[in-house]
Amino acid sequence: MIEPEQTDLTLGFIPLTDSAPLIVAKEMGFFSQWGLNVKLQKQNSWATLRDKLHAGLLDAAQMLAPMPLASSLGLGCAKVKVITPLVLSLNGNAITLSEKLHQEILKENNLVHVTLPLAAYLLQKVISVRREQNRPKLRFATVFPYSCHYYQLRDWLASANISEADLDIVVVPPVNMVAFLQSGEIDGCCVGGPWNAKAVRAGIGLTALTSFDIWQDSPEKVLGLLASFQQTKPNTVIALTAALKQACIWLESIPNRFEAARLLSSDQYLDASVDVIAPSLIGSCLTHITMPPRAIPSYNQFSKSSNGSINVPEYIRGEWLISQMRNAGQLKNIEVPADLVRDVFRPDIYQQMRLKLEDQAVQFYRRSG
Repeated sequence: MIEPEQTDLTLGFIPLTDSAPLIVAKEMGFFSQWGLNVKLQKQNSWATLRDKLHAGLLDAAQMLAPMPLASSLGLGCAKVKVITPLVLSLNGNAITLSEKLHQEILKENNLVHVTLPLAAYLLQKVISVRREQNRPKLRFATVFPYSCHYYQLRDWLASANISEADLDIVVVPPVNMVAFLQSGEIDGCCVGGPWNAKAVRAGIGLTALTSFDIWQDSPEKVLGLLASFQQTKPNTVIALTAALKQACIWLESIPNRFEAARLLSSDQYLDASVDVIAPSLIGSCLTHITMPPRAIPSYNQFSKSSNGSINVPEYIRGEWLISQMRNAGQLKNIEVPADLVRDVFRPDIYQQMRLKLEDQAVQFYRRSG
């Protein structure tokens, strides 16, 4: 067992279903097993979480997969070197439309019901009619500019040749999405769980498709921390990564996922009911209050996918995210260093952690044998 240089840590998270690895590591004692005393601090928005990490108010955090790259490039903030030694999850997002927009789609396309996953071309008629009648553009929300949510929403719209000029895209914190849908401030959103399921349960939304319908097994959340923190406290980072890796493995079991839903539902974490948290964890996508759920076995992935382990922060994932940022026009006039991805995505730390986990397993079997 390694000795962490710093044992008391504050980790930031956003109340989302895929914050499960952090919450499980805390509640099931994985952090403690590695000599860490971790305080989980709930944040209201991704921008707030980023700024607190940059300022050293958080030691590490659950982050959107593109965020360490964006921070290191100084996109939307001061340039701060952030790294990730661990991918926490794949998939997990969905696009939910307001009930008002759902009814508009049915009316303008002369439909009795929609087929899911919803094809974006069904929005074309709605957009045209609104334009002809001088009505406001459709307004969609995403959680952060540098997020897979934003890139997934763009790709879905682009599949029907709908550009950002045809509608408005705004940023809304995940916890506010359902209220904004209900009030009519937005017509649709791309957000993670449990907020899509909550909108469906409340009868105010139609979950049109999941991120897995757009991109299969895309990186979603990562562990983010300052490069300077890792340089001065390498053992702490290995211990932190090991505890979270164990939590990700624990989450592969369906019975464990039911227990995770119960843990997540606590007021201090998601403050949401189990019936909106559990569905995506067990591969079920709630669609509409009058429609059956869809089976999406890979809705939330924390440790394994059809391609094997997902937790390694592979360079290819970072390069792919850079390509998405470039496609979204976010890297215009920005010089991207050739070694950026290698500086940010750190499989070397992951491999050091993996060896420590293997050593721990060997010692356990020797003691038990």
